[in-house]
Amino acid sequence: MALPDKVSRHPSVRAVLDRPRVEPPGPIDAAWLRELCLAAGADDVAAVSLDHPDLAGERPHVLAALPSTKTLVSLVVRMNRENVRTPARSVANQEFHRSGEIANEIGHDVVRGLQDAGYRALNPSATFPMEMDNYPGRIWVVAHKTVAVAAGLGAMGVHRNVIHPRFGNFVLLATLLVDAEVTEYGAPLDYNPCFECKLCVAACPVGAIKKTGEFDFLACSTHNYREFMSGFTDWAQTVADSTDADDFRDRVTDAENASMWQSLAFKPNYKAAYCMAVCPAGEDVLGPYLDDRKAFMDTVLKPLQDKVEPVYVMPGTPAKDYVERRFPHKRVREVDGGYGFTRGS
Repeated sequence: MALPDKVSRHPSVRAVLDRPRVEPPGPIDAAWLRELCLAAGADDVAAVSLDHPDLAGERPHVLAALPSTKTLVSLVVRMNRENVRTPARSVANQEFHRSGEIANEIGHDVVRGLQDAGYRALNPSATFPMEMDNYPGRIWVVAHKTVAVAAGLGAMGVHRNVIHPRFGNFVLLATLLVDAEVTEYGAPLDYNPCFECKLCVAACPVGAIKKTGEFDFLACSTHNYREFMSGFTDWAQTVADSTDADDFRDRVTDAENASMWQSLAFKPNYKAAYCMAVCPAGEDVLGPYLDDRKAFMDTVLKPLQDKVEPVYVMPGTPAKDYVERRFPHKRVREVDGGYGFTRGS
């Protein structure tokens, strides 16, 4: 279709039309892509085709974000282990936040490199889901864990975290959407780095991780994500339901209000993530556990178990019973989880 005269005479249009025609780039060389990602700061990387059967559930969401997507590139960013393990949640949360910023920066830089090479690519948020128009449904563009496992960068542990064969579960993940094929794709691991030590079961303050392999998502999300969207909704409901300031302060402690303010002013804070903290899996992580399991449990597991802290549960749930039975020194705080319902309603 011919361009209107006004458009065809525009200097920018003329500059583009006068350039030599460049053929669309072919498949991305896997070695070049890996070097691009590592140079940007990633600790590991692998690509997987969007046609991979394990990604069938991701396909419509990915294509909605970038309709020409053919490949997903999974990026791994290591975390500093002792920062995650400490009972001082401020240190652990700072590690999560900073590692997330690094992952997003790496994704941004790699996408810039792909763009400059002639490819279309985008990097969804590596950390906090932001598609809040869909809340409380799916609020993320792509499931980073699912992609990482399909690409061969790890396997899901008992605690539902991806365990990298070398770095363990002390990683954050990012995913890039790219409109080209790659010359070599990753393949799922032929073993699981998780050896089912069950320390995550022992560390979880709400009993969300079962010895038999089941996982109680609501128990986990109600406590660990107390200061994310659902917990903030519950906190706001408490403000609205209080008759006056004194009533509100009877319902919410000063420490809880200060913690919520900190999350709103800075970034949302995880209340636990103890399952990650105690996980000894991964070749770079496993040594101290194998050398002296008792010392490992005394110095890594026990401080988290012994910590006096509020634990958020929904009324009448197994999580409430679990905390009261297993951790009587922790303070049970009954909330509705921010979902506007309790189990069984």
